[in-house]
Amino acid sequence: MNIVKFSDVTEKIITIREQKVLLDSDVAALYNVETMRINEAVKNNPKKFPEGYVFELSTNEKQEVIENFDNPKIKFSPALPKAFTRKGLYMLATILKGDKATETTIAIIEAFEKISELQETVMELSQKPDEFQQKSLMQRGGEIISELLGEGLKTSEEETSIELNFALLKFKHTVKRKK
Repeated sequence: MNIVKFSDVTEKIITIREQKVLLDSDVAALYNVETMRINEAVKNNPKKFPEGYVFELSTNEKQEVIENFDNPKIKFSPALPKAFTRKGLYMLATILKGDKATETTIAIIEAFEKISELQETVMELSQKPDEFQQKSLMQRGGEIISELLGEGLKTSEEETSIELNFALLKFKHTVKRKK
């Protein structure tokens, strides 16, 4: 059984309609099932997926995803993909069974929680707390970014620096790893 890594999930999360979502084909890949099975779960359980849980992309949104994320499964599919919000993914988790489903659901939940935590940290920083609070928030932001990037970090010797520039703030975080 392939273990789902945190980074496998975070690299698939995209923003559509100002929401963090996972596309049906990416959800299927994480759960190691066909996209058709994910969409069947939604179709067979309509009461579990009210508005705001899952939505179908428009033709323009599909084209934008193809242009920005180079997703061949979507590019060559005649169907419009579905996008699962965090609530939709939680609900999907109540339907899918088995060890792989449980493991994948946990990885998805953890990824969304880390992204939310980073978003909250950035929002707190923008409220201009005192200098000590700013340092503490920036350090926590760097730690979260490090966790989100995790296994994908290229390390040279024992340190890796992560630097992200946002409009008004800059995160810099150094990761020290023992070899």
